[in-house]
Parts: sequence; structure tokens; C-alpha cells
Amino acid sequence: MTKPEKLKPTDSEMEILNILWDKGTATVRDIHEVLEKQKPSGYTTTLKLMQIMFEKGMLTREAQGKMHVYSAVIKREKAREQVVQKMIDTMFSGSASQLVMQALGNHTSSPKELEEIKAYLDKLSNKK
Repeated sequence: MTKPEKLKPTDSEMEILNILWDKGTATVRDIHEVLEKQKPSGYTTTLKLMQIMFEKGMLTREAQGKMHVYSAVIKREKAREQVVQKMIDTMFSGSASQLVMQALGNHTSSPKELEEIKAYLDKLSNKK
């Protein structure tokens, strides 16, 4: 089994993890109902993917009667860190500033978001 901090979820696995992070715990049926609203998918496909994720150590499961209730092992923030770091390394040649400039250039930020970004940059500047 892989350590949670070394996991690299696929896009489909990330969809399931996002649902679990929002819900806390869920059955395969719960997950499948949410996924069905986003795109057509078979119940058995969701079941198999969640079984694989359990085997990889991404999910825990607990038997409750005839059902299994799943929860995410990896925390949302840790997964975000991994995804962003991979993106910085592969798409931006290790440059976090290029990623930030690309993100800000492609997205219209609200005044509140811009204030939060400025505050965060000030906080980083004061640490140094």
C-alpha cells in the first residue's frame, strides 16, 4: 500500500475524492449519484474505481450491514499541494511565479480575492 503523501490521484479519482471531502463519508451509491449528475457513468465503474482506490490506500472503508462506507485517507490540502507542485514542475519549469501569473491572467478575480492575494503576498514578504 502506498503512503497517502505519495499518492497521485487520477482525474477520476480526484472527482471521487472531492465528493468524499465534501461529504466526509459516503457509500458507492452516494458517490455514483453525484457523479451521474456531472457525466454519464455506470455504477459498476464507480464501484470498481473505489475498490481500486481502497487497494491503493486512498480510501478507507467500513462495513455497515451489506454496504461499505468510504472516506478519504489523503487530505484535500495535501492533494492540492501535490497537484500544484506537479503542475509547477511540469508545465512551468519549476516557476511558481509563472503559474500565478498564468492563473491571474486567465481568471477575473473579484476585489475580495485580490485583497486576499495581496494580504498573502504581504505575509510572505514579511516572513523573509
